[in-house]
Order: sequence, then structure tokens, then C-alpha cells
Amino acid sequence: MRMRVLIAAAALSLAASAMGAASAGPSPGPTNFNEFTVAQFQSLMASGQLTSVALTNYYLKRIQALDREGPGVNSVIELNPDALAMAKAADAARAAGQNLGPLMGIPVLLKDNIDTGDTMQTAAGSLALFGSPAPRDSTVAANLRKGGAVILGKTNLSEWANFRSFESISGWSGRGGQTNNPYGINRNACGSSSGSGAAASANFAAVSLGTETDGSVVCPGNANGVVGLKPTIGLTSRAGVVPISHIQDTVGIHARTVADAAVTLGVIQSQTFDGRDSATGGVPLGWQGTGKTRPKIPSDYTKFLDPNGLKGATLGRP
Repeated sequence: MRMRVLIAAAALSLAASAMGAASAGPSPGPTNFNEFTVAQFQSLMASGQLTSVALTNYYLKRIQALDREGPGVNSVIELNPDALAMAKAADAARAAGQNLGPLMGIPVLLKDNIDTGDTMQTAAGSLALFGSPAPRDSTVAANLRKGGAVILGKTNLSEWANFRSFESISGWSGRGGQTNNPYGINRNACGSSSGSGAAASANFAAVSLGTETDGSVVCPGNANGVVGLKPTIGLTSRAGVVPISHIQDTVGIHARTVADAAVTLGVIQSQTFDGRDSATGGVPLGWQGTGKTRPKIPSDYTKFLDPNGLKGATLGRP
């Protein structure tokens, strides 16, 4: 009789544990570095309180828990198998006293129409391009590597950057499915850089890169509550980016702060002709034919930040 009681008690205990696990639901993902800025990450890494490997693992866990599982933001289309190796290299360089730039060791996500010369795909969300990784980096990806950044993966997008139909759906691609808005999982994340904006908003990377022809960076920035920076055409190279319009395309940035966007722009930009995109050696469209020449491009945009820039502004909420 006593043995039966013990067996029954054990069975009840296991059932209670199973019910508790079921009620707890999927892991909410780590939150300890949410909303940290690039400057804060760099300060922690410089003082030895954080490593790039630890930060990269943090984002990988959040992506697994919240993007692929849990609510299913579905903003990241592919993770870079080399990400942790890049993080280790950044940590080793820092330990050796090297400073490769303000994004050194910082995980960054790139839209799936931006070439990376590795094993990842660059398919613009289309199954038609899947299966043939790019043979070399885009200029912006090469600049990230040179600056010691960690290329964490690729983000989902409106397939072909919305240039496939008059009735295409923002944030949907044949390769990645539907990207959702972190603020309301059944809400539109806008596009075409849907995954880039949603990933930055959901703290899946420190910053992310998108592209814009007509609203594809600024609209997801607005919809997902992050900074969307569309640089002047020719400031960021389109070399290695699936094109739409040579007079409108540009690589832009999604970040949680203006300061982070400014830091990133300084890293990915082309101050002079990159040898692949003629716009990086020319002038903006409105200057063409005026005799104006390309101005000297700043190397650091953070010097233009104004902490009192919104002083006196009236903010409204719909």
C-alpha cells in the first residue's frame, strides 16, 4: 500500500511539474541588455564587463525566443553561422589593444538584399535567388567587417523590396513569410525593410541595415518605433545590393537612437568612390549639371548630435 502511495505521489508531482511548465509557456528571452546603446555596449566592453561573444549570444537567444518562437516576430530570415567567430575575433582584437572603430564587436543585421560574401544567402526574399550565396561582400558589408562589427544575420523584407507587384504585401516574402510588428504582432511592420525595422525595435541586434527606394526605411522606422535614416544617394554604396532604381536606391539604417544611427552611418558610408558604385564618387541628383563637386564627407556624424534638439517641441500621440 505504501509503495502505491509513493508511486501516486510521484505521478502527481510529475504532472504538476508538467502543468507548471506548460502554463509558463515559451521562454520570454533575455532582457538585461534591452535598449542599450552602442556607446553603452562599447563602454562595458572597454571595461571588461562585457564581451562581444556574450552580446552576440544574448541576441541569438532573444531571436530564438521571440522571433522564431514565442510571439513570432519573424524578422530574421537567416542567422550567420560565422557570427560567434566574428565576435571572438573582435574580442581578441580588443584584448590586443586594437580599436577598429565604434561598431567593433557590435552585432548588426542586414536586409536580405545586401550581399555578404559568406555562406549566407542574398535572395531579396525570393526563392528564385536562393541557393547561390554572393561571391563577395557588398561595400557596406565590407565596411562593417573592416570596422570589426559582427554580421549577425539577414532580415526578412517585402519580397524583391516590394518591386514585384502593385498588390504586394509589406513584410511578406516567399523565402521568409510574414514579418510582424513587435508592438502588435498582428500589425503591419511596413516595408520593404520590414525585418530590419522590426528587429531593431525588438532588440534582436544593436542596429540593422535596410534599403530604400521610396519609403522602405522611413516607413518601417515609423511603424516599429525606431529611427529610420535614409542617407543621401551616393553616401552609402549600392554595390552588392539587389537594385531597383539607380537614382533612388540607398542603404539606410534602423536603430533605437539617433546616436546609434549616426555611429553606424560613419562606419558604412563611402567617403570617396568605392570603385563599384559611381554615385559614391558623384554628387546628389539635384546638384548634377550645376558645376558643384562632391563635398568633403565627415568621418563622424556623432559630432552633429544635439542633446537639446527637441527642446521646445510639441509631441503628440494619436
